[in-house]
Amino acid sequence: MIGSINGQVKYKGLGFVVVETGGVGYKVFVIPTLLASLKKNQETELVIHTHVREDQISLYGFLATEELEFFEMLIAVSGIGPKSALGIMSLATVGMIKSAIVSEDPSVFTKVSGIGRKTAERVIVELKEKLKNEADAAPVAKEHSDVLDALVALGYSQQEAREALKAVPAEVTKLQEKVKLALKNLSK
Repeated sequence: MIGSINGQVKYKGLGFVVVETGGVGYKVFVIPTLLASLKKNQETELVIHTHVREDQISLYGFLATEELEFFEMLIAVSGIGPKSALGIMSLATVGMIKSAIVSEDPSVFTKVSGIGRKTAERVIVELKEKLKNEADAAPVAKEHSDVLDALVALGYSQQEAREALKAVPAEVTKLQEKVKLALKNLSK
C-alpha cells in the first residue's frame, strides 16, 4: 500500500492531480481546495489512502494526517465510498464536519450529491461515539450551516459560499460578522 507521495505536480485534472516521483506519475484524487492550492511543477507531499477494489486501485491524497484519518473514518461508514467521503470533506474543514456530527446535524451531509437523509443519519450514528471528545465544537456546525444558507439565499452557489466561509478567521464567532466577512471575500 502507498502511504505517502513526495513529488512534483505534473498535471491537474478535474478532482485529481498527477504527482510524479521516481519517474512514475501517480493519479491522486483530492478535495477541491487542495486541488486549487497546488500548482503545476510544485513540489508536494501528500499522505495517501490506497483504495483497492477488485477492478481498480485508486489513491486519495491529503496534506494532513488528520484529514486522512477522518476520510478513513467516513469510508468505514456503510454507504459512504471514497468519492462521497471526498464530497463531504469538500464542504468545510474537518473540524466543522466533526462538529456537525457531534451536534447531529444531517443537513450538512445531504448537501453532497448522492447522500440522502438516511445515509447522513447513518454517518452521524456511526461516528458520533468516536467523536464525543469533540462535543465542545458542536455549536460551530449549526452556525456554519446558517452562514452557508444565508449566502446561498443571497444568490451565491454552495461552492462559492463554502470557499468564502473558509477564508473567514476562526476567531470570528458572531453570525452576522461571519456573513459580513464572507460577503467581503466574495466581492474580491
